[in-house]
Amino acid sequence: MKKIIFIIIVVILLFIINNLVNSVFNIWQKKDFVTQAQKELDFQKQENQRLKSALSYSQTQEFIEREARDKLFMVKEGEQKVLIPQESENSQEILKDNDPNWKKWWNLFFK
Repeated sequence: MKKIIFIIIVVILLFIINNLVNSVFNIWQKKDFVTQAQKELDFQKQENQRLKSALSYSQTQEFIEREARDKLFMVKEGEQKVLIPQESENSQEILKDNDPNWKKWWNLFFK
C-alpha cells in the first residue's frame, strides 16, 4: 500500500514539474515576443515622428514655393523663366570624338 501511495505521489510531482517547466518555457517565449514588439514599436514611433516633421515642413510657405518653382515652373513677379537643356556627357563625348570606329568599339567594350 505504501508503494502505491509513493508511486502516485511521484506521478503527481512529475506532472507538476512538467507543467512548471512548460510554464517557464512559455514565459521565455513570450518575453522574446514582447522584446521584439517593443523594438517594432520604437521603430514605428521614430517613423511616425519623421512623417510628422515631413508633414509640418510640407505645410510651410517655403516648401510650397519650392515645389511651385521646381515642378510647375512658376516664377515670382519680376522674374523671367530660363530653361537650360541638359546635355549628357555621352553626347558631348560623341561630338568631340574624332577617333576611328574600331577604336570607339574597343573603348566601348574594354574600358
